[in-house]
Amino acid sequence: MKALPDPPSFDPDHSALLVIDMQRDFCAPGGYADRAGLDVARLAGPILQIQRLLAAARGVGMPVFHTREGHLPDLSDCPPEKLQRSLRAGAAIGSTGPLGRLLVRGERGHDFIDELRPLPAESVIDKPGYSAFAHTDLAQRLQQQGVTDLILCGVTTEVCVHSTLRDAVDRGYRCTTVDDACAASDPALQAAALAMIAVEGGIFGAVASTAQVVAALQARPAHAAPARPDPPCPPCPPCPPCPPDPRTIA
Repeated sequence: MKALPDPPSFDPDHSALLVIDMQRDFCAPGGYADRAGLDVARLAGPILQIQRLLAAARGVGMPVFHTREGHLPDLSDCPPEKLQRSLRAGAAIGSTGPLGRLLVRGERGHDFIDELRPLPAESVIDKPGYSAFAHTDLAQRLQQQGVTDLILCGVTTEVCVHSTLRDAVDRGYRCTTVDDACAASDPALQAAALAMIAVEGGIFGAVASTAQVVAALQARPAHAAPARPDPPCPPCPPCPPCPPDPRTIA
């Protein structure tokens, strides 16, 4: 899909990469998505592309944020309607599966897949909802780091990626969604979710490929070399001798 604008450009000092919900519960057999009947192989498909994005972002010192969807062990932060929906899907939040309790913080399924684990200095946003901004401190962290532009990738395109994207646009961020670094379990949903972004001149920002984003980051202008200090001034000539003090003349 063609990027809007074309080509994309990013200032690493004011941009951040958001890697959304690349967790075992969504991308591995036995997790929440698998038990809900979603195609986890398709959801794991963007791993290599996200690895490329991470390498490029880390290479230019861009902030990286990793999100995880999940709930407290007592499910006190899980709305009743969300819990009922998960029951209807056949994957009740909090029920026990091969990777532990589904979508519960601290369980093996809730954690990131091994291929995309955050570095120690990177931020992790644990969220109870679909948008990474809902009931989290993401907005404050972005503001503290002077971020104005967001690059989004992860799963699922039609739910958590789109929810985060729409929230970000309403907050005034300039957003780029990386089409081949996102995934939906249904190709029709993937195509529709990406098509929605580009309508009305890019109502939800830009859509670009991993190759385009990586190229844009690697082509960033080099930081200007520090100015050379001015050479020291030559020493001043010695002052002429002072005239004799008449009071000392005999």
